[in-house]
Amino acid sequence: MSNQVKLSARLRTENGRNAVKQVRARRNVPANIYGSKLKPLGLEISHKDIDRILSRAIGENLLIDLQIDENGKTVNRLALIQEVQHHPVKGIILHVDFHAVSADEKLTAEVPVEPTGEADGVKNFGGLLEQNLRALEIECLPKDLPEVITVDISALKIGDSIHVKDIALPAGV
Repeated sequence: MSNQVKLSARLRTENGRNAVKQVRARRNVPANIYGSKLKPLGLEISHKDIDRILSRAIGENLLIDLQIDENGKTVNRLALIQEVQHHPVKGIILHVDFHAVSADEKLTAEVPVEPTGEADGVKNFGGLLEQNLRALEIECLPKDLPEVITVDISALKIGDSIHVKDIALPAGV
């Protein structure tokens, strides 16, 4: 199941190119949060914090508990990282988009499929493992969102296959 990661953010009152340059000059990353029931907000997050979170992430679906400082009071919002923009040469994070989610509404996400073990047909008979599906689109509550779906392939012989219907999904997915 997906772990919730806490991330503190500050509300950005200024918008535009010069405001974004000032955010980056403070060694922070500009960000936005939006969702169906939320007015889009401009945020400012610590470069060190978001870099640490993204470097430890296993999959792309990371559930973030954003603690937004709005004029002295803290508001918590649950969000998924929608997009991360990197500098093309330096590789540093330029911008992050968050998609706000509700804890009690189901969401649809694409989760990577990871084979585990070594197939018997590959190990003993010189076969070749061919993985045609690298991700599954699933529906679940945010608290049940898995980082990856693991599939045990150790029993596969030459000519065998595993279908989507054969994959055991975690509870709530």
